[in-house]
Amino acid sequence: MSVLVQREAAEIREEWLGVALSTLLADRTAAQAAISELYRLIGLSPPRFHWVASPMAALETVPPGVRLRAAETVDRMSEWPVPPRLSTSMRQLCLRLDGQVRHVHQGMAQLIGQKVRASLLRSSNSTLLMALDGAYGMRFHPGRNWDTAQCVSWVAHYDALRRAAGVVFTPEQSRQLDLWATLARSCGWWWPREDVCVISERPVAIGTEVAGDDGEVRLHCSDGPAVRYADGWDVYAWHGTRVPSWVIIDPTPERIAREANVEVRRCAIEQLGWASYIDQAGLRLVASAPDPGNPGVELRLYNMRKETRVLLAVNGSVERDGRRRRYGLTVPGFIADPIAAAGWTYGLSAEQYSLLVRRT
Repeated sequence: MSVLVQREAAEIREEWLGVALSTLLADRTAAQAAISELYRLIGLSPPRFHWVASPMAALETVPPGVRLRAAETVDRMSEWPVPPRLSTSMRQLCLRLDGQVRHVHQGMAQLIGQKVRASLLRSSNSTLLMALDGAYGMRFHPGRNWDTAQCVSWVAHYDALRRAAGVVFTPEQSRQLDLWATLARSCGWWWPREDVCVISERPVAIGTEVAGDDGEVRLHCSDGPAVRYADGWDVYAWHGTRVPSWVIIDPTPERIAREANVEVRRCAIEQLGWASYIDQAGLRLVASAPDPGNPGVELRLYNMRKETRVLLAVNGSVERDGRRRRYGLTVPGFIADPIAAAGWTYGLSAEQYSLLVRRT
């Protein structure tokens, strides 16, 4: 892939990432027209449309005039008849588009797949799909395949192939691809039934941070919700981990002690700051020692809870913001030497860790 094509592919990737994370009001006319045409492609008449302010509202609301059958409840979404038919139609389109790429542009497709499709999928998994999981209340829910079909990553992949690599699709292939592209640009998530389609507006605010070498992002906001919708439904996240609101708004040693989830505890401590947490929680210093893998920095070992201690250390490399992060690592309670504790986190003995020139 030439440098020029790589640059154009990166620009297209950023364009589609902006689409995925858009907080603009939906273009309802464009969205409804595209969905109506997708229904026609699978042999169905266009549905009625019911707009809601957020995914949570979509999952909790029964559209007016609809009497749901048992199989049409949200927890049985994999049994709905329309999403699988639309997903199958999308996959068939992809197979036909791949047929246009094969033989002539296969190498280019693989590279664009890595730089555009895979990158955008990672960003979507760490942002929009994470927020949607918060609405469903579970990590893997029955509608996962349908949610993936709505991800911009596959649309962006073929868009980059025709714009950056010069792949020519047939008019009908381009028309169908553009229907999905229009939907991605026009609205939030949507849930299709035979007679009615529920569509969510986009969020009004999204907080992210860079989390990868190819422009990937993840949810993060240190002073409020990472995702917020107009009806007040929101999602809090700390460096890509979904957390309860108290972790961001009011982390305290008492709440941290009561939290059963290890990752949530870690996020709350980082939000509070390890030094502040250690001070406020009254953790007892066991021992301290100069860090042989990080000259000029001290390792400090504290009692944390039963059979657990925490090693307070400083990152050996500079973060994206130019600072060196102070962080804590939990170690077994039987370790009494800070150097042995640091070595244990790397799978090394105290002697082996002492020989490090500089850790990262």
